[in-house]
Amino acid sequence: MNKRILITGATGMIGKKLIKTLQESGHTVSVLSRRLRDIPGVDVFLWDVYSGHIDANCMTGVNTIIHLAGENIAQQRWSPKRKQQIIDSRVLSTQLLYKTIKESNADVSTFISASAVGYYGDCGDEILTEDSPPGYGFMAQCCKQWEDAVDKGKYLGLRIVKFRTGVILAKGEGALASLERPIKFFLGAPLGTGKQWVPWIHLDDIIAMYKNAVESPLMAGAYNACAPFPVTNATLTKTIAHKLARPVWPFHVPERVLKMILGEMSDVVFISSNTSAQKLLSADFKFKYTQLFDALSDIYA
Repeated sequence: MNKRILITGATGMIGKKLIKTLQESGHTVSVLSRRLRDIPGVDVFLWDVYSGHIDANCMTGVNTIIHLAGENIAQQRWSPKRKQQIIDSRVLSTQLLYKTIKESNADVSTFISASAVGYYGDCGDEILTEDSPPGYGFMAQCCKQWEDAVDKGKYLGLRIVKFRTGVILAKGEGALASLERPIKFFLGAPLGTGKQWVPWIHLDDIIAMYKNAVESPLMAGAYNACAPFPVTNATLTKTIAHKLARPVWPFHVPERVLKMILGEMSDVVFISSNTSAQKLLSADFKFKYTQLFDALSDIYA
């Protein structure tokens, strides 16, 4: 059955490709945006999360919401003001969507939200399932508040799906673009100990997960949106370098150096998340890329 889907954060890496994929599958897509945009075959409605403004017409006929909106965590240093902005962009936007659903008596039945593996904090080698508790630190605190806000949708009778996303690998954008930059300039080296686990996912697979969540009424709750075989930071660095035909230096970039440059935001690259994808596999999700080498081979083909 074709769905009428409203997407927030539709201009990001996931959103842009997801719109096209959903349209090709016969679904009707509209988006909420801070600015008017021209997106083929898509109705664009305006909202402003911080002022609480939203065009309630965005809910007309919609039965599924995909909520991707949120300030980029790696765009600038984490001052106290910036950290609050990162949390507010996720929590207040969720609250505004639920308020609009309730007030407009919209026929929304499914709410699919992004989250992140940062939910677990730094857990070393511990294997993390969706039942693992939230961790400590800013990223864990942010994800916990974010998911708590999303879970309030259960009071509206919604089916809730949350994707705790790892490092998305896509050509020329996102985390991979940042990781490959020093390697291209012959400055590749593992970060910190290099032993921290990095849960990764190819962009094609994360898009397929969202499509599955739209179309499968049995999917519910949190899912680790990561490939079945996470790798260490050292392995990730060496594999990218191999694909770019560049060397990796035999030393490691000291943690204190990156902390001086990035401040608390260095947590993004130093926390270790050894996530399990078993819940997705048990839901019969078919990964296109389970091995890092194959994922990067496709990206750099």
